[in-house]
Amino acid sequence: MSELIHQKALFAMTLPIVVSARRRAPVIAVAAALAIAAIGGAARATSGPAVADFKLANGLEVVVLPDHRAPVVTHMIWYKVGAADETPGKSGLAHYLEHLMFKGTQKNPGDTFSQAVAAIGGQENAFTASDYTGFFQRVPREHLKEMMAFEADRMTGLVLTDAVARPELSVVLEELNMRVANNPGAQLAEQMDASLYLNHPYHRPVIGWRHEVEKLNYEDALAFYQRFYSPNNAVVVVAGDVTPAEVKADAEATYGKVADRTAGGPRQRPTEPIQDAPRRVTLADPRVEQPSVSRYYLAPSSTTAKPGESEALEVLANVLSGANGRLYRTLVLDKGVALNAGAFYSDTALDYGKFGVFAAPKPGVKLQTVEAALDSVLQDVIAHGITADELDRAKTDLVADAVYAQDNQATLARWYGAGLATGETVDQIRAWPDDVRAVTADAVRDAARHWLDVRRSVTGYLVKNLQPEENRS
Repeated sequence: MSELIHQKALFAMTLPIVVSARRRAPVIAVAAALAIAAIGGAARATSGPAVADFKLANGLEVVVLPDHRAPVVTHMIWYKVGAADETPGKSGLAHYLEHLMFKGTQKNPGDTFSQAVAAIGGQENAFTASDYTGFFQRVPREHLKEMMAFEADRMTGLVLTDAVARPELSVVLEELNMRVANNPGAQLAEQMDASLYLNHPYHRPVIGWRHEVEKLNYEDALAFYQRFYSPNNAVVVVAGDVTPAEVKADAEATYGKVADRTAGGPRQRPTEPIQDAPRRVTLADPRVEQPSVSRYYLAPSSTTAKPGESEALEVLANVLSGANGRLYRTLVLDKGVALNAGAFYSDTALDYGKFGVFAAPKPGVKLQTVEAALDSVLQDVIAHGITADELDRAKTDLVADAVYAQDNQATLARWYGAGLATGETVDQIRAWPDDVRAVTADAVRDAARHWLDVRRSVTGYLVKNLQPEENRS
């Protein structure tokens, strides 16, 4: 699963990601996806910045995104490992290790790294998703090499003991309480993902199942670390007031000294069987103030889709979303059965993507009524496609989002990092706006007909209490 869905999506709960809450105010995991990286197709880098891409002798890929408007840099390292790579029975391990990566090395013990970032007025954090784990710093440009040296040191030099790791597990469990146990929407999202992915490890929550997280220990984390954290399994992205030559010299002087320790190669994961039966999930919780209905469809990712297919799904999501989208116009304005409605397409993933629709009913309106209205809109698109005006407006909107997004160097770094960590190339990321422009109305209709198949879906109801008519799961 990708780190973030299209920014217009109402329910951030649809994406599993955990952003570390250290040294700043806590962030709810599902909403944190919106803050950490807008990676949906509508938020792709365009051909604006001059991008440099090279590999060191140890296999580390380095991408440079020059931006000379301010004397700062964003330095990110993306490891090609996430929750979907965990050993069965040890869910939450990738996220637990992310926390432990801040515990220090022999060369830089304890919080030496973090204190160095704070001393120069920098910012740092980390995040875990199904397909990758990332760490980043935003600092004055003259401190880039220092940040690289710190990250190169902890790439293979992490020191862990039970005395260090056990207290951090309590932090992770409290984070799980905050993000999931206290959030009915997040609980429903977990159950829906577990139902959507019958065999693929995307069915595991990134933060983990509590009963498995409780049993994790430093030996589990250390083994996972030694297996996956290596220069030939990582991508470094630097955006800011730098030149490719400067970055290459600094990278070779720091990261270049780290020997690779993994075999590398493609990640092999279980695949989904043919899905023949729609699934339904109802979650009732007295804390629910606004009922909702949502549906996830199994879909291809930008990595696994056929040429033009993921872009067509992105256009489709745009047509259905927003105040001018078909779902809002039909359910909220025309029929008056919902307070909100929309769609999203999550495509930045190594294996499978996810297409979703959602709606929140008006008081007194049954969820079944809203669901029927959702289905009516989808069936109309499947049968008749979209109009030329809808197509043009969606493509203009998506490309404009990509252009405007270049104003944020950190966002650019995140887009490139997430794309590269999930199997895309620099050229594919840069070509995305042109690929969107090439989408036709027929391609959108065909994508809707093929992928909006209820047999490959799960529908979720979020309610305050179970009524007989809602107990259908």
